[in-house]
Amino acid sequence: MGRSARSATVPRTRAPAPAPVTPDGRYLVVRGRLWRRANPALGREERQTLVDELMRARRAVRDALRAEDAAALVAARARVDAAKRDLGERGPVWWDDGAPDLNRCMAANTSYGDWWRGLS
Repeated sequence: MGRSARSATVPRTRAPAPAPVTPDGRYLVVRGRLWRRANPALGREERQTLVDELMRARRAVRDALRAEDAAALVAARARVDAAKRDLGERGPVWWDDGAPDLNRCMAANTSYGDWWRGLS
């Protein structure tokens, strides 16, 4: 028998496909927009510590919004910004070849346009 009646009627869900990463590894693409990735020079432990802080800060934003606490919201958003800067996702770019920062640009309108269109 193997399959239960429930498993026959409940559709299986798949994890979403990972966001495409530009060939140079600088950005991931979400809904056609480039988002800067974390600095790959960060060590595994350091990166995890920063990601953990980012997640705590995002939860603090959520909690401040729910509580309608404007001061806590300002502080929480500052923590999010600091963690993202420490990760290299905001602020000065982590690469040193002089390439511009295309964070938040539509991939199709950048030097990655041909690569992006080729993915479909």
